[in-house]
Amino acid sequence: MRERRLKNEINVVPYIDVMLVLLVIFMVTAPMMTTASIDVPSVGKAAQAPDKAVQVNIREDGALSLTLPGKSEQAMSRQELTQAIVAVQRDNPEQPVLIVGDKRVKYEAVLSVMDELQRQQVKRVGLLVQPTGQ
Repeated sequence: MRERRLKNEINVVPYIDVMLVLLVIFMVTAPMMTTASIDVPSVGKAAQAPDKAVQVNIREDGALSLTLPGKSEQAMSRQELTQAIVAVQRDNPEQPVLIVGDKRVKYEAVLSVMDELQRQQVKRVGLLVQPTGQ
């Protein structure tokens, strides 16, 4: 009489079949999903920008630069930019900071700069915009 042995293996073939069917279903349904589009409103009337504001410039490629009142624009890294703004805010805590984002810059880049300024307790942060008529 032959003794039966227990198998300790799991048959994974049915699991692979199920995963392949799910993959095909997701591949077929993904192009059918609609994505939401947001129409950003244009600015009909913009408030006058402060004259003595520090300007944080964000280029289309994500490069950052800083323009201090009465000085020329200087390219900086994010850390250098934060340190320079903190130094300006130390002298004048009410110094306004304007974020000048390129029209084609990613929204996330502008928000990350705003978030960094908020973490540094910068009180007056604004976005520089142009009225529609210009």
